[in-house]
Amino acid sequence: MVGRTSVMVAHRLSTVQNADIITVIQNGEIVESGTHDQLLEQDGSYASLLHATDDNVKEFSSNNEYLCSGRLSRTSSLGSKVFSFRLTTQSDIESTVLSEPANERRTYEKPSLTRLMQLNAPDWPYSLMGVLGAITAGGSMPLFVLGITQGLIAFYSSTPGYLTHEIRRLCILFLGAGTATLLFFVMEHYFFGIMGENVTFRVRHLMFSAILRYEVGWFEDEKNSSSLIASRLASDAMMVKAAVGDLLCTLSHNLSLIITAFVVAFLLQWRIALVMISTFPFIVTSAVAQRQFLRGFGGDVCKAYLKANTVAGEAVGNIRTVAAFCAEEKVMQLFCKELQRPARDSFYRGQIAGIAFGVCQCCMFCSYALTLWYGSYLIKSGYTSFGPMVKSFTVLLVTALGIAETLLLAPDIIEGLQSVGAVFEVLDRKTQIDPDDHKADDVKDVKGSIQLKNIKFRYPSRPNATIFEDLNLKVGAGRSLALVGASGSGKSSIIALIARFYEPSSGSVMIDGKDIRKLNLRSLRKHIALVQQEPSLFSASVYENILYGRDNATEAEVIDAAKAANADSFISGLPNGYATEVGERGMQLSGGQKQRVAIARAVLKNPAILLLDEATSALDVESERAVQDALDNLMKGRTTVVIAHRLSTIQHVDSIAVLESGRIVEEGRHAELVKNRGPYSRLIRLQQQIHNLPSPDMQHEFLQDFLGRQAPR
Repeated sequence: MVGRTSVMVAHRLSTVQNADIITVIQNGEIVESGTHDQLLEQDGSYASLLHATDDNVKEFSSNNEYLCSGRLSRTSSLGSKVFSFRLTTQSDIESTVLSEPANERRTYEKPSLTRLMQLNAPDWPYSLMGVLGAITAGGSMPLFVLGITQGLIAFYSSTPGYLTHEIRRLCILFLGAGTATLLFFVMEHYFFGIMGENVTFRVRHLMFSAILRYEVGWFEDEKNSSSLIASRLASDAMMVKAAVGDLLCTLSHNLSLIITAFVVAFLLQWRIALVMISTFPFIVTSAVAQRQFLRGFGGDVCKAYLKANTVAGEAVGNIRTVAAFCAEEKVMQLFCKELQRPARDSFYRGQIAGIAFGVCQCCMFCSYALTLWYGSYLIKSGYTSFGPMVKSFTVLLVTALGIAETLLLAPDIIEGLQSVGAVFEVLDRKTQIDPDDHKADDVKDVKGSIQLKNIKFRYPSRPNATIFEDLNLKVGAGRSLALVGASGSGKSSIIALIARFYEPSSGSVMIDGKDIRKLNLRSLRKHIALVQQEPSLFSASVYENILYGRDNATEAEVIDAAKAANADSFISGLPNGYATEVGERGMQLSGGQKQRVAIARAVLKNPAILLLDEATSALDVESERAVQDALDNLMKGRTTVVIAHRLSTIQHVDSIAVLESGRIVEEGRHAELVKNRGPYSRLIRLQQQIHNLPSPDMQHEFLQDFLGRQAPR
């Protein structure tokens, strides 16, 4: 910052006291501007914010002044780990969001035909009607071709009056058959369309219901990321529709066409039919190749340009960073570089496709030539006449194209069956933690006592890293416990175990003296509320987000919960009040507002057990004060386990446990732990000294120096 024009946005006011000008903004307007000393003299908004911060520090340190008199101990057992409380330093440059690498589709066991039919069983009436329509519509096509050929033959007739009579008869037949065919095609696609959409809905519903029952550890696998799950819900269901509905429709239609055409052709002229059928491999192969080349001779365009699309997506998604660093030209160079190889490959593919396309055309027309030559030979030899020969040839030509269309479905059929296998893998998987275990005891009432007994725990995604070896912890009903310690010491893991997001390797988690593995999890979680650092809001209205706490709550209860969470005032000021849409992940609300909505949701749930995981760590001073007041109200009379980034917010809890490397190294009330001069007192001293440093750079240097001096020598 030295010698540069700097604009800073800060929550920690101690970091901006040396700035040349400090501007205070409220509701989009500048209400104060000046230096630190000038704004203090005015005793306005800036002074109020600063006093609010100082009050927290003074209240926290009033009984602990002696802690700051000495130097930090060199023999701290905390080691060189990063502490759980967060330091508000100078904002990092917005990082570029990297695209998740493309995951190859796994190979699944192909399901049996019986299971596919069972999946489609509720829609068998639609399937039956669709098959009848497809068979009738498919069988009509060779007859239409036969009629058209008969009309062409009539034009070559020399019999007086025959042309007029025959064409009139064919026109009447075409009008009647066309009307009937219209009904058959509508019948085919209407009923198969209903069946396909029902199958798609059923598959997505079953998959999503199964996924929601899975344990949290399953979602930590990179193959089960949220984006891939969403993709599977969309693509797998559509592929099942293709494998069941579209496949049945096309096969019924084309099989009817083929059988009808073969019967007609053999009845008309069996010799021509045999020769034409012998050329089918060439005609069908050529037709399939033509369709493939016309569909996309450049190969898989999406995969070829994946990297280029990734670069473009990253640039657009991070346009502020690109613009701030004048990186437009560099991004353009990267984009053009990623386009070069696909363009070169497409050129070579185009040459190959052009040659292959010509060869296919040659084979097809050679097959036609052979059949026509043999037909002329049969006519010359007296085995047949012009009419039967042309009719048989034309009918089988249409049949060959129908066979080619059926064969074109082969890749989609294979991929569809793979997707069906993936669907059944999801549906058949047994979750390790079943929230609807009917054998478990239903939970009617919870007093709130918690005990972790001889806990040994490893995360499923990191089976070689032991989090707890022999952890024992107890919280009485209606009591509060704070967890502090270095990052990675296991604080959040304790909350996860209490909520039964994971199962311990050994030992037991007890609530009211009962092992939670023997309790019905869904009924148990109705008595537990969790407020996290990043509140999870859904893309719905404020009212609906609060209502997630208890579905059957009345409007008055929702409003009362919002008032208890200090949220009613800001919600009422929103454009549509409680009906205001919060946007995706609550992006229309500020951090403090989102947190208060989450607290209101917890209040509405009226839980016996409250879990707070750094609920105020990412908030500014004013928002933190409002949220902390709401949390204090929520904690009254409830068993509470809290993780806090600022130690000043937990000094009034009933008990504080200090964790280090998965072990409880110290436990007691705030005053007791301060007198012990152990790890807790060192955390207090460190946080106070960092808070008093005037700049983010000095705070960072102090922390690095402290961690370096605490490292083992």
